[in-house]
Amino acid sequence: MARFFFGMNQSLDGFVDHDRFPYAPGPVLYRRFVDQTQNLAGSLYGRRLYETMRYWDEDQPGWDAEKRAFAAAWRKNPKWVVSRTLKAVGPNARLLGTETEAEIRRLKVELEGEVEVGGPELARCLTEWGLIDEYRIYLHPVVLGHGTPFFASPRPPLRLIDTERFDGDVIRLSYVPA
Repeated sequence: MARFFFGMNQSLDGFVDHDRFPYAPGPVLYRRFVDQTQNLAGSLYGRRLYETMRYWDEDQPGWDAEKRAFAAAWRKNPKWVVSRTLKAVGPNARLLGTETEAEIRRLKVELEGEVEVGGPELARCLTEWGLIDEYRIYLHPVVLGHGTPFFASPRPPLRLIDTERFDGDVIRLSYVPA
């Protein structure tokens, strides 16, 4: 059975708008994301985050070795996309149908390993369905003031299971449903 986790970079005030962060993740955290992606059983995305992540489908001029490694890992992983508006998805991706909850439950039973859940709205649905096994908050020392919150609905009861520090100022907080 797969283990679903929802993890994103987050500001101190609870927002996940990565394009508004004043800096990119440091080298140690970036390497963690590369390693994590290399070991995934797949990724489950909402439309908005999937469209953002499509950036990794094509090599970009000026990428360093770490960015190329992340792109290679991202491309090889299967992706499932939840969307009411997309008609097609890119390579190694499948658009889920109208029975979203049933399809996601089937994926959880059929797959082995970790599956990344991408996007706060999708994570909200999976939280309501009791399907998120772990929440990973990568807490950055920035205040954004507004944007997309990590939790798209009231925070579920959680229990802290682990912490880890990256690049001196980012802390990963790992929680499981209480």
